[in-house]
Amino acid sequence: MRYLMARGSKWSYVRRVPGHFALLDGRGTIRVSLKTSSVDVAKLRRDALERADDLFWQGLAINDQAQASHAQYAAAKARAIALGFEYKAAADIAASSTVEEIIRRITAAAAAPRDEIAALGGADEPRLTVRQVLTLYSEEIAADELQGMSETQIRKWGEIKSNAVEQFCTIVGDKALLDITRDDAHKFHRHYLDRVKSRDLSGNTANRQFGNMRKLFREYTKYMQIDTQNPFEKLSYADPKRHRKIVPPFETAYIRDKFLKGEALRGLNREARLIFLAMVETGCRPSELCNIRPENIHLDAAVPYLSVTFVDDRRLKTENSIRKVPLVGVSLEAMKLAKNGFPRYLDKEGNFSAATMKFLRENELLPTVNHRVYSLRHSFEKRMLEGGMDDEFRRRTLGHDTNRPEYGDGGSLTWRAEQMAGIALPFDKSIFD
Repeated sequence: MRYLMARGSKWSYVRRVPGHFALLDGRGTIRVSLKTSSVDVAKLRRDALERADDLFWQGLAINDQAQASHAQYAAAKARAIALGFEYKAAADIAASSTVEEIIRRITAAAAAPRDEIAALGGADEPRLTVRQVLTLYSEEIAADELQGMSETQIRKWGEIKSNAVEQFCTIVGDKALLDITRDDAHKFHRHYLDRVKSRDLSGNTANRQFGNMRKLFREYTKYMQIDTQNPFEKLSYADPKRHRKIVPPFETAYIRDKFLKGEALRGLNREARLIFLAMVETGCRPSELCNIRPENIHLDAAVPYLSVTFVDDRRLKTENSIRKVPLVGVSLEAMKLAKNGFPRYLDKEGNFSAATMKFLRENELLPTVNHRVYSLRHSFEKRMLEGGMDDEFRRRTLGHDTNRPEYGDGGSLTWRAEQMAGIALPFDKSIFD
């Protein structure tokens, strides 16, 4: 019920101007009749007025002229909605509005000078540059998108967006986002097309990077309620899989002879070695193991297992990632030595991959230049396939989409553990020394 006050049967919006804006906004205590006796309608109108005032004060506090004009424009649009109008520029009001609407707008502006800009279209459309829009997008527009992400996930998300923007600014320039033309988009598109042709970049990666600019333009114009053509639309790279670098699986014999016996992994730090070995019979993603919490490691259960679940401060790749993974073979032994998880690599799976890849390369433990730590996950899926496990079993175990409605839990843990134990590889316990 914030900022709502009943006056008779009607509701009003009542709010004090913050003290640090008192010299710039002389309204003192704001009182606006919401012209309704319905509390639900009053809340909706209150929300619009509250946002308009917040944006207005935000504009007063910003020293950067472009950012300030953006805040003022957003405030005018929010204020217009609160007054019952669609925000239009003055020229559009004159060109496309009925006489009755113009009179209503003039009446609203005369009733409260503060509403003149909103009612009569006095705020110019902002001209934020590409970099400025990215800042706004990261700090405000994408707030919901970032909910539930860890610090590392947010940092990586920002790096991906920033990379696309910096590439665009290098090739086209840091021009006003709304001034980007179709020719600019084609120029940017050709940059990635050349990289795809030279096999410097896969088509799939090019589509993602180019798509970041398309999304930035779309989300900004939607947020600002600006109806304009997206210059990046309908530009992409055909057959994105054509030049994608394939990460091959380790052959079963290679895992058994190189990793599960002898001293090949002994020089790898203990936590990284245990994560690597825990991947062998679970097929878990490195990020899932690096961030496993002690409460999700169930070693005392009748069937030991890991539970991959959502947590408040870290987002999983997909909802299908939520699952229970039985522990068998070398992975069970690894997790017995990691009952508290892997604090060294918590929210630092990139560090795990970097350290492990460095070790594998230096010790010539990668059969080809395309092999990665992730090859263990692919190996596990291949062993499940060759072990006769059906597609749905493999998908559920790995946390992939099953492409059908969810019915049951995919079989008991006991049954699933028995299936997985059937393909478990023999190992020498000395690898844990």
